[in-house]
Amino acid sequence: MEGGGGGDAFGYATAPLAWHDFLERMRQPSAAEFVKSIKGFIMTFSNRAPDPEHDSAAVQEFLENMEGAFRAHSPWAGSSEEELEWAGEGLEKYVMTKLFNRVFASVPEDVKSDEELFEKMSLLQQFIRPENLDIKPEYQNETSWLLVQKELQKINMYKAPRDKLACILNCCKVINNLLLNASIVSNENPPGADEFLPVLIYVTIKANPPQLHSNLLYIQRYRRQSRLVSEAQYFFTNMLSAESFIWNIDAESLSMDERDFQKKMDLAREHLLGLTASSENQDNQTNFDVREQKSQANRNSDVNLSSKDNLQGLGLDMRRGNDVIDKPVERVQSISDLEKKGAAELLKEDDLNKKIQEYPFLFARAGDLTVADVEHLLNSYKQLVLKYVALSQGMGVNLETPPVQSMQTVSDLEASDECGECSKY
Repeated sequence: MEGGGGGDAFGYATAPLAWHDFLERMRQPSAAEFVKSIKGFIMTFSNRAPDPEHDSAAVQEFLENMEGAFRAHSPWAGSSEEELEWAGEGLEKYVMTKLFNRVFASVPEDVKSDEELFEKMSLLQQFIRPENLDIKPEYQNETSWLLVQKELQKINMYKAPRDKLACILNCCKVINNLLLNASIVSNENPPGADEFLPVLIYVTIKANPPQLHSNLLYIQRYRRQSRLVSEAQYFFTNMLSAESFIWNIDAESLSMDERDFQKKMDLAREHLLGLTASSENQDNQTNFDVREQKSQANRNSDVNLSSKDNLQGLGLDMRRGNDVIDKPVERVQSISDLEKKGAAELLKEDDLNKKIQEYPFLFARAGDLTVADVEHLLNSYKQLVLKYVALSQGMGVNLETPPVQSMQTVSDLEASDECGECSKY
């Protein structure tokens, strides 16, 4: 996945030819000293305990020193300034691809922030509208914004800071172009930051890329500071502003009544837990069907049972005088009842994240997984199935097995997990 760099639809991708040129030069015998220095730095760095501030400073210093040494060594002798610039890009890409698993979301604080931000956007995206962010009707273009969301969601496909930054810049450039075109059509003044930032905020919430907070920190810490300038700096700063706004979103910032805002957030949280009204109706129908199946089974097993006996077998005492059903006697709760009760209790917790921290893949997408996750996921899947089937059997409920979707193959995960060229060193 890393071999060719980020997407190049809008002009900020790493150049594949320059990247492969860097690798070819590193294979030359005259580059042996460089390779030894790089390997030594990576090994020493990897053996240290994570310390984001110190780690960032160490990487920045190493990249700066190595780039300065390029000019004095034969593999880059006589190279133009542009070639030396691409050599620096290649070095950053190589080093950070190797160190990615060591430095990305490397401390608990970053992991927790990722989870909290992802959860908040998961709730907001269910009810937020462009009008809540004061986006003018002439600038609203939800269909085209889907393209922007897809561009931002690519950020976890890459490991190099520049490639991740490319996803953000591509996203911002599309928004900028859409706003400019809309202003021309509507004879409006060229859009500025007041028009751009609200759209970026809205698109970010709708895209909700996992680990957004860690991705932004990663770019800040490990993208060469001398290259995070000009247009790249402007758009990246806007993304940081969008993240900050989302962290602090409340009723006032969305021009909503406080009660209405809290109600929508609560309903969104319930929806994530599967507690919508439609699911309740479906559960009620399921419970009724289960009782009917048990009643039919009792009638088949003993033809001498009376109607009253059948009902009592289900824990119900029917009063024939007024057809009123009394309180159930030793009524066995269905799986749906238990699930609904547990989810309702879960909603009462002050910090929902604490309850789901033991399930790190709950909000993950396919692109977030690595080969190392497969064994853990398989074991979790087996435990889940065994518990589910055992519970169903224990309650005497025959439920249909849900269709199993095809899993991504290990070869597919390997292709997306590591740079094939880098692994040769």
